[in-house]
Amino acid sequence: MRTIAIDPGFGRCGVAIVEKSGATHTLVYSDCIETDSALPFPARLTAILNECSRLIASYAPQTMALEKLYFSNNQKTAMQVAEVRGALLGLAGMNKLSVFEYTPGEIKSALASSGRADKRQVAKMIHLLVKIEKQIRLDDEYDAIAVGITHLARTR
Repeated sequence: MRTIAIDPGFGRCGVAIVEKSGATHTLVYSDCIETDSALPFPARLTAILNECSRLIASYAPQTMALEKLYFSNNQKTAMQVAEVRGALLGLAGMNKLSVFEYTPGEIKSALASSGRADKRQVAKMIHLLVKIEKQIRLDDEYDAIAVGITHLARTR
């Protein structure tokens, strides 16, 4: 089973392609899509969708796993992240991908056995669970990998 896992955002959007073969989880691809803050929101959303479309075409996942939106103090940011999620759900539908969503607490529990684990603890567990052969610069990329591992661990 192969999934595209996404930590949605419009400034930075973490993406990962992970797969499960038997009991083995493999990180096939990961990155952080960064958009230019000088661009209008629709252009930033288009850039994210274009890259996710390219990844779906290149890696042929069967499912999409997303981190659920948690409420932010900044309503404008929360609304725009919700709009990114909506566009990604539409993209999944157009590509006939089943969609699965996980809260930050579910992801932390799945990886670090505690819904209160910090980012450092989650990153450490990711390195124990999958081989990562590159430097990961941003937390958003780790978050996408964590979403993917959570999804693969929960599916049979």
